[in-house]
Amino acid sequence: MTGPLDGIRVIELGGIGPTPFAGLMLAELGADVVRIDRPGERNPLALAAGLRRSRPSIAVDLKSSAGSDVVKRLVDGADVLVEGFRPGVAERLGLGPDECLARNPRLVHARMTGWGQTGPWAQRAGHDITYAAVSGTLHALGPAARPVTPVPVIGDFAGGSMYLVVGVLAALIARGTTGRGQVVDAAMVDGAAHLLTMVHGLLGAGAWRDQREANLLDGGAPFYAVYECADGKFVAVGALEPEFWAELVTGLGIDLPGEQYDPDTWEAQRAAFAAAFLTRSRDEWAEHFEGTDACVAPVLSLREAPTHPHAVGRGSFVADVNGHPVPRPGPRLSDTPLRAPGFEPVPGADTRSYLLAHGFAADEVEALITSGAVVQA
Repeated sequence: MTGPLDGIRVIELGGIGPTPFAGLMLAELGADVVRIDRPGERNPLALAAGLRRSRPSIAVDLKSSAGSDVVKRLVDGADVLVEGFRPGVAERLGLGPDECLARNPRLVHARMTGWGQTGPWAQRAGHDITYAAVSGTLHALGPAARPVTPVPVIGDFAGGSMYLVVGVLAALIARGTTGRGQVVDAAMVDGAAHLLTMVHGLLGAGAWRDQREANLLDGGAPFYAVYECADGKFVAVGALEPEFWAELVTGLGIDLPGEQYDPDTWEAQRAAFAAAFLTRSRDEWAEHFEGTDACVAPVLSLREAPTHPHAVGRGSFVADVNGHPVPRPGPRLSDTPLRAPGFEPVPGADTRSYLLAHGFAADEVEALITSGAVVQA
């Protein structure tokens, strides 16, 4: 099945975390993506699981001139090159944007880094939690006493992968007008900061306090918070609008004097909500509020989420080639749907077949394998 990016060829220089997730997204949007891995590379499972799916892998020794030349030949016919090296590494390998765009002026050279190509921290190591910290996002997450340690989605995938994909798509559209490719500089710290645009707007307007659990949408308000139930599990409440709040109060069977948005009433509201939710289990409350607009939802575990009736009804999770449930790629397009999650090859599994299919002669491929410039797993 083709997708909206059918006909777009992408070269992905292998990396961990956000770079392969961007490659995965482009592949499942229908692009012809090949992942170029390092020979013998075996990343820890936590940094690779599920992220290599849906596209072939070839293993190339980028530090050899012959290996670098293989990538350059592939770049000649590509639309996009995605890389996640620290600034300057691609240049040292002979694969920087100046050289690649000189060979292929229509190329979109997409660069994923934590801190960006410029700035005093450009060469510094980092991970999701450090990008979230410096962007201000980490400060805003968690209870008042201390920030939480979030799963690595803020900098890596939301602020990184998704912004890189948006940049690639924008550059491809611009190329249709200008005829020229360009460089996409996607920094995870930039994306993580940009995700806080609304919060910064509220802060600037004096409608947000620069503290955790002190605001309408960070757990400060009792009607936008998480509550424990009788079985030790939790429900999430998001009854912001007065009519939704009224349904929540009625459904809990409590009587609350005063105005919903009067902060002087919030302590009493929170105590009443907490006491009420402790009288039933999470699933009993979920059933109780089913069909209402009280904005009460069960906090589901990772294993529970795929079995929720709404997820089942929408087909939000699908089984991958190993039979495990994985989130369906999004968004959904009516005319050119995205591809379903595909096979996840070991690094270098497709070296010979891919090169043969993309302009390399059989004797060239065998010579490259013999020299070690490329490896067939």
